Amino acid sequence: MLIALLAILAGFIILTWSADRFVAGAAATASNMNISPMLIGLTVVSIGTSAPEILVSLVSALQGFPTLAVGNALGSNIANMGLVLGVTALIAPLPVKEALAKKEIPLLLIITLAAGVCLLDGALTAADGIILLMGLIVTLYLMIRWQKQHPEDPLIEDEEIPEMSPGKAWFLLASGLLLLLGSSQLLVWGATEIARFLGVSELIIGLTIVAIGTSLPELAASVTSALKGHHDIALGNVIGSNIFNLLAVLSMPGLVAPSLLESGVVIRDYPVMLGMTVLIALLCMVGKKPRSIGRATGVLLLTIYALYNLWLFISQ
Repeated sequence: MLIALLAILAGFIILTWSADRFVAGAAATASNMNISPMLIGLTVVSIGTSAPEILVSLVSALQGFPTLAVGNALGSNIANMGLVLGVTALIAPLPVKEALAKKEIPLLLIITLAAGVCLLDGALTAADGIILLMGLIVTLYLMIRWQKQHPEDPLIEDEEIPEMSPGKAWFLLASGLLLLLGSSQLLVWGATEIARFLGVSELIIGLTIVAIGTSLPELAASVTSALKGHHDIALGNVIGSNIFNLLAVLSMPGLVAPSLLESGVVIRDYPVMLGMTVLIALLCMVGKKPRSIGRATGVLLLTIYALYNLWLFISQ
């Protein structure tokens, strides 16, 4: 039990640290290859910040724990909206950019509904995984197209791309990826061992411990952005992360280890995720301009997240 807890703690720490190395190395490598900052932000960095969730889901599925992977995907989105947005909004109100309200948020709603259709039959199949992966390709295309239409509103600032030699960039990229793989395996092993010891389902572990752990990069990035006054970045970070979680993370167990889902996914976890997504969408799209997510909403989101975790505990 103690070894498993230490494995989870070490896995979280190495996962977060190696994700930073991977993103920095990937962004610098792309920059050295004269790829535009806009394209780097839309692809390398956006997917890179979701690397912990993607790697944990892939490793979980490969090791025969697809339910843990599904819980990680849905739980990370719920944690992003309830915990990450809630805490960040308490620090400072988050302004809602018009472009985000008109494009990315409606896109997140569509993707959330599409993911619901894939989960509705109580199974995550290879066909579902292919559909979600194709959705990822379409989403990347749309984001790149939208960004070309509004280059004045980049998803990543130039100074965020580190300057380094090609050799150092490739070393960070490769070592970051290897550490991501290793720490993901450590985390999955620790989580499944604790689940077995406590008699808790893999789904619950994925929805709570693993989801919160893999959402730590988003929490750190959003809180840091808010403290530095970059409040709009914090909201965009959560919206983008949720989109990639549903398309890149949820597709992994479907592609690698198609399986039946626990009933709680359809009747409890997905409805909570959908409800929170609709709530945030309404706050961002309805009402007088300029719109923002304030401290009262932050309290509401944290309350919903706390009640959801209480529900998980009671229903276990």
